[in-house]
Amino acid sequence: MTYVSHVRPRWSDMDLYGHVNHANVVTLLEEARIPVLFGEAVKEGLTELPKGVVVVKLAVHYRAPIVAGPADTVRVEMELTELKASTVTLGYRVHGGPDETDPVAVTAETVLAPYDTAKLRPRRLSEAEGEFLKRVFAGA
Repeated sequence: MTYVSHVRPRWSDMDLYGHVNHANVVTLLEEARIPVLFGEAVKEGLTELPKGVVVVKLAVHYRAPIVAGPADTVRVEMELTELKASTVTLGYRVHGGPDETDPVAVTAETVLAPYDTAKLRPRRLSEAEGEFLKRVFAGA
């Protein structure tokens, strides 16, 4: 895994048993990738990518519950598993705590597509966007 994000689950993310519920695990994945697709991309001068990225496909596999207190964070490791002309596939490993030694509670994969919000349709990645994604997920 090449990009690490630490996300703090909110109290409202917990279900009756104190576990982060399914819908909010998906939100944790989203919050983990925002710094890359929006923050890092903008720093690189990529203004189109942050305007629109849609989830085309999502798969989540639960291995253990995520139980977090009010001050706890979970470690989300992300890797670029496939890059095509118009889609980006990210793989995730969500640890039950902030360290890489904490057990992996969730593995997931999202297929994302850049989206043209003016034309209301998916678009191709620019060459600069593709190079950025390869570089940021290679840890370079």
